[in-house]
Amino acid sequence: MTQPLPDNVVQVSGLSKKFPNGPLALDHVSLTVPKGQLLSLIGLSGSGKSTLLRHLNGLIPPTTGSVEVLGTDVVAAGRRELRALRRDVGFVFQSFGLVGRLTALENVLSGALGRLHGPRFGTLMYPKALRREALENLDRVGLGDRAFQRADTLSGGQQQRVAIARTLMQRPRLLLADEPVASLDPESSAQVMDVLFRIVVEDQLTVICTLHQVELALGWAQRIVGLRDGQVVLDRAVDNLDQDAVMDVYRRVEPGQSAMSGALMASTTTPRVA
Repeated sequence: MTQPLPDNVVQVSGLSKKFPNGPLALDHVSLTVPKGQLLSLIGLSGSGKSTLLRHLNGLIPPTTGSVEVLGTDVVAAGRRELRALRRDVGFVFQSFGLVGRLTALENVLSGALGRLHGPRFGTLMYPKALRREALENLDRVGLGDRAFQRADTLSGGQQQRVAIARTLMQRPRLLLADEPVASLDPESSAQVMDVLFRIVVEDQLTVICTLHQVELALGWAQRIVGLRDGQVVLDRAVDNLDQDAVMDVYRRVEPGQSAMSGALMASTTTPRVA
């Protein structure tokens, strides 16, 4: 039986990570994320965004600090506990990770393999109830009419929406998205972000999404956390933010660098209208 979600889905305290012979990737990061929030992590490449996400499902251990996700102490968890946690934590990557020769439907169905015993080869090898659920999830991301189309014939934005539908088949209680729109054009980026926003609202699912595009973060996220050199330099609700405050996260400290260096990657996509 699924345990009820804690009020705070993620609790990170004093988290630091230093890779061998490398820089301090995270520097005493503390973060609390409540249920049903769409949080955007922003910052320059190398600021620690992806490293933070990978701590949340135990892909990498911290140097110091504590990480609690869905009530599980990730740092102290054994292999069995981590496997159980990862079933509840969906992950959407920049690269879509689809099997190109398979249909969109079969790619989505593969998201349910963690709930089944043994492999499945072909759509008809999945129970009818799961096939229906997969079609419903494709409908949710606006691709119900592409269910039987090969994944490698879909556009980049469509493939990313298939990847999100596949993650929904996992029935996650926390969804992590690492630069999910980095390789997409502005229109496709807006479609993907709109899908994530609707999922948060409809399912009260918690989503933590790393982004480079400032306008997308302001338009769709409910809260923005900015990282610079592994430290949290911004943590505010979007309602209390303007673009100048967000762009300041990208300020470089090296002499001669522009205060806006790197932040001009911001998309020109029109923000969501509430």
